Order: sequence, then C-alpha cells, then structure tokens
Amino acid sequence: MCLSIPSKVVKIDKENNMATVDTMGVQRNASLDLIGEDEVQLGDYVLLHIGFIMNKIDEEDALLSLETYKEIIAAMDEEERQKAILEDDECPNRGV
Repeated sequence: MCLSIPSKVVKIDKENNMATVDTMGVQRNASLDLIGEDEVQLGDYVLLHIGFIMNKIDEEDALLSLETYKEIIAAMDEEERQKAILEDDECPNRGV
C-alpha cells in the first residue's frame, strides 16, 4: 500500500517548476506541474503522489498525521520497519 505522508516544502525552484520537500527528515524533489501556479509556498505542507505535489494541506492536520505515523513506526519492530520500507520502494507508479 502507498501512503502519502505530509511533507514540508523547504525550497521552490520556479525555473524548473519543482519543490524540495522534507518528509520526516528525508528530502526529495517533487514536481509542481499538477498544482496551481503560486499555490504552494515555502513552509507549506503538501501531499505527494508518484513524484508530484497533488495538494496543499492544513499545517495542523499535517502535524497530527505526522504524530500518528511516528507512533506507528515506534510500535513496529525492526523487521516490520524494513518490510514497510521495501513495500514503499515497490509502490506502483513510483518514479514515473
């Protein structure tokens, strides 16, 4: 299963229509092609799918979701964490 974890926009490259987002300490680039121009600003929380920012979300909701993810991760043993990482790497359409 693919989950969209709230990610914070830490950099915007308007020339290439890309943003750098931070997802629980991991930074990655994401396309802004599917969201309205100037809709996303530095510090906003967004949801991604297959490398594209799909929508902006409320900061309070994003922080609550992140706390839930942290609780889930804390409850997992090491084998479960590794399996979750591998399943995320095999998410359909990832990297498209």
